[in-house]
Amino acid sequence: MRFIRACTLLLGFFSGAATASPLIDQLVGSAESFLQGAIEEHLASSTRDANYRIEISRLDNRLRLPLCDKNALQTTLESPQVPIGRVTVRVSCNSPSSWRLFVPAQVSLRQSVLATTRPLLRHSILAAGDLALVERDITTTADSFLTSPDTVIGLRLRRALPADTALTPQHLEQNQIISRGDKVIIRSSNERVSVRMPGEALEAGSIGSQIRVRNSRSDRVIHARITGPGEVRVGP
Repeated sequence: MRFIRACTLLLGFFSGAATASPLIDQLVGSAESFLQGAIEEHLASSTRDANYRIEISRLDNRLRLPLCDKNALQTTLESPQVPIGRVTVRVSCNSPSSWRLFVPAQVSLRQSVLATTRPLLRHSILAAGDLALVERDITTTADSFLTSPDTVIGLRLRRALPADTALTPQHLEQNQIISRGDKVIIRSSNERVSVRMPGEALEAGSIGSQIRVRNSRSDRVIHARITGPGEVRVGP
């Protein structure tokens, strides 16, 4: 999966002076570089195709600490466990004049997701005009939003949705293609023979679901999997 990212670095205003000191520059630069790497690694290991933005909080320009040699500077994520939302980066100088400071920041994620363009009733069948790609802040949500119209057009809503609702898999189900009482063809086959027989659906369902079917010849009730309109299969 290819990740599309945009990183905006908002340095904020530093108290004490209009221009940042060399130490502030070093702290901000180290924290930014560390967070960029940590965020990209986190996104690469997840299913989120998201843009991100890093905002470093205000730092006190009156700090009086020596600059650290680049080779002695270390950065780690102090909190939380993942580099999303409100984070704190620990910047340490492991030199004779050692010091350690904590740099707060805000990491925001935004993603283009599918949302409804109008209010939709329960069991509505989704069409292209019902959907639009919109950008949403997904920083604080664990929901997995849908992003491709081709994967949802023709599916049915489990419940009514207001306009501008970002779609998740939990909102959708396969469209019902067999209703209770429908006449169906029951198929059964193995390596040697293939059999077709008439039947009646005793339950409604969508492609892939198992329903009870009455064999019209034997009057026996069996379980079969829906494979298409008016068609079910017994066995593999």
